Amino acid sequence: MGGVKGDDPDDPRGLIREAYRMELGPADARTIFLDWALGLPEGDGRAEIERLLARYGASAPDHPMTVVLREGLQPRPPGRRRRK
Repeated sequence: MGGVKGDDPDDPRGLIREAYRMELGPADARTIFLDWALGLPEGDGRAEIERLLARYGASAPDHPMTVVLREGLQPRPPGRRRRK
């Protein structure tokens, strides 16, 4: 998985894969994550994030993208609603 753009159902545009190939900071990782999340079909993306973390996070535990993906698994703070 993850060889050519479009062949990974969890990352069809290859945004996360490419993020792990780059040297970037936390703000850049969050921007990439947001772009990736906006491209998801309906749902919270939790399963996709877990699979991406398993695929990339283990070999790059300190990479900013790993940190952001882990943050993406955290529960939403109270008072925040999901837009419909």
